[in-house]
Amino acid sequence: MADIPNYITPAGMKALIEAHRALFEVERPKIVEIVSWAAGNGDRSENGDYLYGRKRLREIDRELTRISKRLKNARVVDPTKQPDKSRVFFGATVTVADEDDRQRTITIVGEDETDTPRGHISWRAPLSIALKGAAIGDLRSVRLPGGVQELEVVSIAYPGA
Repeated sequence: MADIPNYITPAGMKALIEAHRALFEVERPKIVEIVSWAAGNGDRSENGDYLYGRKRLREIDRELTRISKRLKNARVVDPTKQPDKSRVFFGATVTVADEDDRQRTITIVGEDETDTPRGHISWRAPLSIALKGAAIGDLRSVRLPGGVQELEVVSIAYPGA
């Protein structure tokens, strides 16, 4: 995993930093306070606040470790500075049409920014890989869960373009 860069947009980096900050500076101190209070109440074996608090602290610490590793490997790529906006690269918003002329718009983002309902897919997703370097009018085949699909690039846009 360390060999693969964590490409991320500036907005995604900001969101990842904010998620780390919220866990480390807000949520974790609250849980530590609850655990400390609960520990002072005596028998810890049947103390729900203590048991839940300790469990939640472990979850928070695991997530903080995960986010820290992602931040360490992050490589911010600003799509507004893409020199060739006529082709599909990281950060592009692409509209594709399938064989039945159904259109679908996706934005290629970092793994930490994926949000399928909003159309934000990872740069490592099969569709993103198939579209990389494509220009408007290009046909690309992609293997999706429903089978191989032929897609035509209808439009390409970058933020601020």
